[in-house]
Amino acid sequence: MYEPIRTPSVHSTRDALADTASDFPHRTREEELDIQLAGHLAALLTATDELRTLAPSADLEAAAERLASQVSRLRRGRTPLRASAPATVGPDLTALHQRAHALAGRALVVAASRADTAAAILAAERMDAHAEATGPRALASH
Repeated sequence: MYEPIRTPSVHSTRDALADTASDFPHRTREEELDIQLAGHLAALLTATDELRTLAPSADLEAAAERLASQVSRLRRGRTPLRASAPATVGPDLTALHQRAHALAGRALVVAASRADTAAAILAAERMDAHAEATGPRALASH
């Protein structure tokens, strides 16, 4: 009445599982954290570039260069894309600083779990700079 199963279950043998596991690439935890950290730092770089175009400063210039260098390091030499003009319409500097502060916080969490001291220090410095730019009240309500 029922048709028999013609192929063996993948759960039945270790060899079947070993064959399917090699069909797709695996990344180590460190590689995954590198990818995450590079993504957060690249997003922070974009926000920094937007801020630079709206309110140029030597601090933002230096931060953008340091961020670009960290992203390039994490991406094994690939240079990150840079924002040339603000992506927002009617930019609000406070909102951009708040977004940059949040992005720096995410980067700091990943850098800490990856034990990447250079990236963690840079992220913490950017958090402080953006917190100072917005004032304590703006970030506390965020």
